[in-house]
Amino acid sequence: MPGQPKVSIVVLTMGDRPVELERCLRSALAQDFDSFEVFLLGQGCEPTGLPEGVRSVGLRENLGSPAGRNFAVTQTTGEYFMFLDDDAWIPAVDFLSSAVAIFEASPRLALLAPRIADTDGTTLRRWVPRARVGNPAVSSPAFSCNEGVTLFRRAAWDEIGGFPDNFRWGHEGVDVCWRLRNHGWDTWYQADLIVHHPAVPPTRHSYYQRLNARNRVWVARRNLPVPLIPIYLGIWTAISLVRNGTDWKATTTWLSGLREGLTSSPGTREPMSWSTVLRLARLGQPPII
Repeated sequence: MPGQPKVSIVVLTMGDRPVELERCLRSALAQDFDSFEVFLLGQGCEPTGLPEGVRSVGLRENLGSPAGRNFAVTQTTGEYFMFLDDDAWIPAVDFLSSAVAIFEASPRLALLAPRIADTDGTTLRRWVPRARVGNPAVSSPAFSCNEGVTLFRRAAWDEIGGFPDNFRWGHEGVDVCWRLRNHGWDTWYQADLIVHHPAVPPTRHSYYQRLNARNRVWVARRNLPVPLIPIYLGIWTAISLVRNGTDWKATTTWLSGLREGLTSSPGTREPMSWSTVLRLARLGQPPII
């Protein structure tokens, strides 16, 4: 189609999943779309043996997910771009054309979150970007995103400065959605846009409990009006303690992350306006959950 905007598909890898990476890149290259590029960033590795059509850069160190994605975006030129985890893949060749049509029809749409599902149809609760998950097959406003499988409008991304570099892993999707909303942009979950991803728990990461807690605190300290900070943190502390149950090791690690979040710098603070708080509440998810 003449005049199609360019889309950049951005993949990060640590070089430890070659089979999954091959599947990911092949699915990206198979898109039936006239103007797109596939860019691969090696986090602490130099990508080799890539399919033709993939451009890559290798870094000597792993910058962490948010900083790595921020850097990768600067290496691309698409008006829109998509992050795609190296163990995820796009099953439909018309995925990009469908996504771009949604963006083009909504000039204030900044972020488009597809439905993530395993091949058996499983969509994990954490993959649905709203507190009341309900039916994952129903589209709705998005209040967070899976950072590794999301599409962005570059103009909006540049306006807010991307992900917070210092988060390393976890909750940068909440941070970016809140800041986009505060700048007057919309964020949306499109349930019929499917990306496949293995249904694996985040607890597989050794750093999950600590960074989960620390970054919850940082998200609140960076973005919320002061009166809402203790409410948000109190709710999430209660939720996390209940989820951990009798796992004392997990709880101790989570509490150490909470302490780290309270005593270390979260980065630049830009509290959302009360009008943004009210807007989020009207949409069904006030920024205390």
